[in-house]
This record gives sequence, C-alpha cells and structure tokens, in this order.
Amino acid sequence: MKVRDVEPGMENISLVVRVVSVSRPRKVLTRYGEVAVASAVVADETGKIVLNLWRGQVGLVKPGYIVKIEGAFAKEFKGRTELNVGRNGSITVLKKS
Repeated sequence: MKVRDVEPGMENISLVVRVVSVSRPRKVLTRYGEVAVASAVVADETGKIVLNLWRGQVGLVKPGYIVKIEGAFAKEFKGRTELNVGRNGSITVLKKS
C-alpha cells in the first residue's frame, strides 16, 4: 500500500515510509492517565501523512529513518487523514540515516 491510498476508516494498513519530521513530545490526558504523544510526518513517493506516536512509540523514530508500519488504522482529525498504530500494530525501523 502507498500513502496516497490511505483513507479515513481504513484498518490493518501496512506501509514502508521515510520519516520527514517528528514533533516534540507533549503530554495528554486520556482515560488511562497522562501519556506522551508526538506526531511524525512520514512520506513515500506518493505523498505525506501524519503518524501519531503514542507512549513507547515516542522516540522510536527520527527524521531520515525508513520505517515499516504494520497494523495501523487511519482516522480523520481536523480535516486531515492521520495514521495511528495501536496495540496490534508495530513500527519497525528498517534503516537509520
């Protein structure tokens, strides 16, 4: 699958992408307590998309890394499609820059 094919509501998405940028982590309050969250912009030759990084995923990726995302789901947030990787998914670093 390619970034251009991702649409809100899709599940079990697998992509290989390059990390373009990563935001500073911030704390958010969820029903499970306070957790760290960051946003990464990831891209392939077809486009860019935001990948939300939660808890242990924060700090896993850095700009320039090539990563494989498996088991992700897409949601619409503030008019744009974003990727999230839940408990059943994974982010694997294939190549560090």
